[in-house]
Amino acid sequence: MSENINKINWYPGHMAKARRQMEEQLKLVDIVIELRDARIPEASANPMLQELSRNKPVLIILNKADLADDEKSLAWKKKFEHCLILDSANGNLTKIVVNEVKSILKDKLEKAKARGIRKKVLRAMVVGIPNVGKSTFINNIVKKKAAKAENRPGVTKSLQWIRINEDVELLDTPGVLWPKIEDQDDARLLALVGSINDDILDKEDLVCFGLERLKRMYPGLINKRYGVDEDEDDLLENIAKAKLWLDSDDKVSISKAVDQILKDIRSSRIGKVTWQDAGE
Repeated sequence: MSENINKINWYPGHMAKARRQMEEQLKLVDIVIELRDARIPEASANPMLQELSRNKPVLIILNKADLADDEKSLAWKKKFEHCLILDSANGNLTKIVVNEVKSILKDKLEKAKARGIRKKVLRAMVVGIPNVGKSTFINNIVKKKAAKAENRPGVTKSLQWIRINEDVELLDTPGVLWPKIEDQDDARLLALVGSINDDILDKEDLVCFGLERLKRMYPGLINKRYGVDEDEDDLLENIAKAKLWLDSDDKVSISKAVDQILKDIRSSRIGKVTWQDAGE
């Protein structure tokens, strides 16, 4: 990517407030559940959240796994001490997550029992970057609409306690990015999957970045989806021509191509893609 591309950063004021609130609440929880996007397991790891949770056990959930490359998800899972590969719409979500939390905190439960505490309620803080599927995850795990869920970043703006069952309580938190994203490839990957507000992006540059990465990581996928030679110059224009994406004057519309390709990427209509290898 050229050096003159505008750097991507997005850190609304409510995120700074959320960080302060999360720091205050951490002492009340037994475990941190960090949701990451299975399509970008490294880029969707917030270093600020990792710093905040360093003294607590962490369960990493590679969420939206139905949109990601299954083989690469398994490779990523091996890199973490505690990790689940999940789709938030999984009907067994509650059982899977509660059992995993109780397994990780087995020693704490046994110590509580030895002290005569027959039923210790475990408290988990759920964290993650914007648009990682956190609200959908919480709603499905508690089997009701407890958190507002929208397919755009920055919707949840406050903390709330939610009871799953008699064993576990969740603390829902806003999706939080970090003040300065140093690695701009990571920033573009976050933008590609919709974790950064589109209003601040150069979407054409973003789509070109995505197409170049697809050519390298999944050769032949662009040809399969759009019927073009992906090694030709002016790839974006060639896709627009091949798909007959035209403006009102019947001229090739790059803006239509950009919008449609971005939709294809985010919905995985382009294919089940994981944008980062576990070895990166």
